[in-house]
Amino acid sequence: MRKRKTLSKHDILIIGSGAAGLTAALALAEHKKVLVLAKGGLDTGSTAWAQGGIAAVLDAGDTFDNHIRDTMVAGAGLNRRETVEFVIERAPRSIERLVELGVPFNQDSGDLHLTREGGHSHRRIVHVNDATGWAVQEALLKAAEANPNITMLAGRACVDLITGRHAQDYSGSGRVWGAYALNQETGEVETHIATATILAAGGAGRVYQFSTAPRGATGDGIAMAWRAGARVSNMEMMQFHPTCLYNLEVKNFLITEAVRGEGGHLLHPETGHRFMTDYDAERMELAPRDVVARAIDDQIKRYGLDYVHLDISHQPADFVTHHFPTIHEKLMGLGIDMTKGPIPVVPAQHYTCGGVHVGLDARTDLPGLWAAGEVTESGLHGANRLASNSLLECFVFGEAAACDILGRWDELLTPPAIKEWDESRVTDSDEEVVVKQNWTEIRRFMWNYVGIVRTTKRLERARNRIRMLTEEVEDYYGNFRVTTDLIELRNLLQAAELIVRSALERHESRGLHYTLDYPDTADEARDTVLVP
Repeated sequence: MRKRKTLSKHDILIIGSGAAGLTAALALAEHKKVLVLAKGGLDTGSTAWAQGGIAAVLDAGDTFDNHIRDTMVAGAGLNRRETVEFVIERAPRSIERLVELGVPFNQDSGDLHLTREGGHSHRRIVHVNDATGWAVQEALLKAAEANPNITMLAGRACVDLITGRHAQDYSGSGRVWGAYALNQETGEVETHIATATILAAGGAGRVYQFSTAPRGATGDGIAMAWRAGARVSNMEMMQFHPTCLYNLEVKNFLITEAVRGEGGHLLHPETGHRFMTDYDAERMELAPRDVVARAIDDQIKRYGLDYVHLDISHQPADFVTHHFPTIHEKLMGLGIDMTKGPIPVVPAQHYTCGGVHVGLDARTDLPGLWAAGEVTESGLHGANRLASNSLLECFVFGEAAACDILGRWDELLTPPAIKEWDESRVTDSDEEVVVKQNWTEIRRFMWNYVGIVRTTKRLERARNRIRMLTEEVEDYYGNFRVTTDLIELRNLLQAAELIVRSALERHESRGLHYTLDYPDTADEARDTVLVP
């Protein structure tokens, strides 16, 4: 017998338990009751996977103008300058709050140790060895678990946002009142109602065959917001990290930017040639990620290689093991000693620079819905994210969402009576193989047709496949009970469609979007904004 459905009401619902979601939760919980939903475990999102660090102007020789300029250069002019200034000027205070929470950042003679990564003109990356994200996630979770005003539920895969059309007295309004979420343990779809909702659900990296993103990065927040009526922008700007470990057993282990920042060289695996001198002689390995990723992609395709080499073995062994203990240990377990020889690497999808369109207050187009982190397009990253600006965006916009909600609380409406999820017309499925097959097909054709280098013909082929698969999945979705795999497949398809549509609309090459049919960069930088 199936258990009775759950209906819960909270002041604020936060979808996602990473840096953006928990930052917002901690700020809101000083005054309101907060519910945080996580699709997997509370610590299985992208935040915990971040190796490198957090960028902030903390050195006497650095300035906000330098960090702003580096961010704008990496973003190929597509950034919104007011957003870049907003985030960077708040970065030092964000680091202070993390220190207060107990994040054990590396120190150098009593000061925070600062490293440098690609695209940065100065050392400004605070870090916890090469596992910064894990340390940050741990500190935020500890603080959230200790707060009586925060309730956290793991194993909840959100199906859709609740809007006015789900009210018992149908209003047709696009105002958001929470979300329906699948309880993965009971199989029931729960109704979580809230006065304010924050999307912090991460990116869409798993739409690609090769990605450094965690298993749950299936574009859920972007797809749900789009279906509810929110604009999305710059979805064609998918960042590919230049250096993912090439290994037949380990598919998505990232080799942090900091390895190049601390002197690592990219070499042709057969000749030993340091090939970045041919692509960006001034910055070489410290060029922005789009430049380095395309260079590696070109080497692999031109010479028929499986991978290239990243070599830091010319540095002292104790220097390498001190700076990169996690990576060193992982590689040693695979028979690779980075202190004595090179690491085989390939590019892999790494970050979704586009997403749900938000302003400086983290508001989306939909009343009652705010968003923060990788799920958004805030204007910070433009056409290419500068290394270590991602966690920073989470902290600043998580805080911005909380401040805006609290500041406008008296204006927010009380939720109406909401319909519970109706499963009376659907049945269990015995065709799970369909979901797996379609998932695999999407990720493969997106990698082949919508990857680092694109053409109009490839994009049109991808669009045709998406149309066919969407019909199959919608038919499946309408007839069978939802499962996490089905929810993710539906969202992956929607994210893929938005990426391809955006790429077809951009008739230039800029930042992460490089197409052979339009190799030049237009004089004016314009966002690709899609309206439902």
